[in-house]
Amino acid sequence: MQRFRPMLNDHDVTEQQWRILRALLQEDGLEPRQLCERCLISSPSITGVLARMAEAGLIDRERMGHDQRRVKVTLTQQARAIGKRMAPVIERQYADLEALVGVQALQQVYDVLDTLLQRLESGQPVDGAQLPAAPAPVAGKPSRPRKSA
Repeated sequence: MQRFRPMLNDHDVTEQQWRILRALLQEDGLEPRQLCERCLISSPSITGVLARMAEAGLIDRERMGHDQRRVKVTLTQQARAIGKRMAPVIERQYADLEALVGVQALQQVYDVLDTLLQRLESGQPVDGAQLPAAPAPVAGKPSRPRKSA
């Protein structure tokens, strides 16, 4: 992200906001749950990010006529202008990264990350192996509290 942060900062856009902005540039008028899936942002997190984007004048949210519980998120003209300025520079950064690391190496990284995400999402260990038991606490060392299910 170090290659991208300065440009994001120049436009007062966070990494999560850029992911949302980019998703909406590709397909405007998405629901928050769709943005969660496409941007890999958790539902609790996206609520705050969308609120800050609305306050900054980057998005509009409107209730859907057929179901008032559902909301459609669209980009404002201001956000479209930011996206048009940023997208070519970001694409150049990706091209530079590809040239530096190599297309094949980057594809391998993407494949490994996709596999990791799929396995984490499924919650199933590889090859039917049993998940390891939690390690016993070390004497004198405080243990982390565990979240209850």
